[in-house]
Amino acid sequence: MSTPKRERQRENRRLRLAADEAAAKKYATRRRVRLIGIAAVVVAAALAVLGFLQRDDPGPEPDPAAEPEPAAEPDPATEPAAEPEPAAGQDTEPEPAAEPEPAAEQGTEPEPAAEAAAGCPAADGSSPRVIDFDGPQPMCIDPEARYVAVFDTSEGEMRFELTASETPLTVNNFVTLARWGYYDGTLLFRTDPSIDIVQGGSPHTNDNRDPGPGYTIPDEPAFGADPETGALTGPYRYRPGQLVMARSAGPDSASAQFFLTTGPNTSRLDGQGTYVVFGQTDDAGLAVAQSIIGLHEPGGSLGGAPSRDVTVHSVTIEET
Repeated sequence: MSTPKRERQRENRRLRLAADEAAAKKYATRRRVRLIGIAAVVVAAALAVLGFLQRDDPGPEPDPAAEPEPAAEPDPATEPAAEPEPAAGQDTEPEPAAEPEPAAEQGTEPEPAAEAAAGCPAADGSSPRVIDFDGPQPMCIDPEARYVAVFDTSEGEMRFELTASETPLTVNNFVTLARWGYYDGTLLFRTDPSIDIVQGGSPHTNDNRDPGPGYTIPDEPAFGADPETGALTGPYRYRPGQLVMARSAGPDSASAQFFLTTGPNTSRLDGQGTYVVFGQTDDAGLAVAQSIIGLHEPGGSLGGAPSRDVTVHSVTIEET
């Protein structure tokens, strides 16, 4: 059994050992610092000598006969292309809102969608929804077949017989977009009684500023220009119950937006005739379209909009 004296001896021995260890560490640290300082002085002296020797060596004399390399002339192919002249404006009656060129930045966030699709969608509409594409749709319809576009809206159903044999490119584009679900859940965002139209087809923004699917389609037929005004003119005439492509003033500028004609004022667009008509509804469908324009509230640059949201739940295609 240890005594208090023995415990004090053990504690004193432990303290001496700890002090010796601390002293050894302190000595080693001071020694390393001295060695590092000596090495730094040696390196600095060597660098000073080397710099002095290099300063005294002027290097080779320049060759006075050597001409400087001429600067390369610019490659004309890399010059920026000239901006195209703007198309002549159309002095016409009020017209459906133009679809802007793709890539214009919008004020609202685009709706999430599947990656750009390739090929034709399933004819039964079962393909995943896609609203952005790398280019125009492939030919996915039979122009000799009969197609009916069925609009299921919050105000009722409208059925449009499509003119596949007369406007195959336009009908193919609309049918293919519909089968990709492009129009599902969108709004009929514009009503304009001055020309009796209801406009829609904008899944990204639900207004006329929508960038579209990423491409435009050719006019059907190709339109000529008025010799006096330079504005495009076309053969189409407008009456109630039609399904028509919206477009901007330039050629081949339609892509996805459409409008429905609902009354006699739509004939005010006859002077232009460049909005491709590609479908016709029956009396029941026209009644639904007229009920939608009956919700019109004036306002904004487009003439107005329905007093409540009018939603296109889906556009399905019947093929026979």
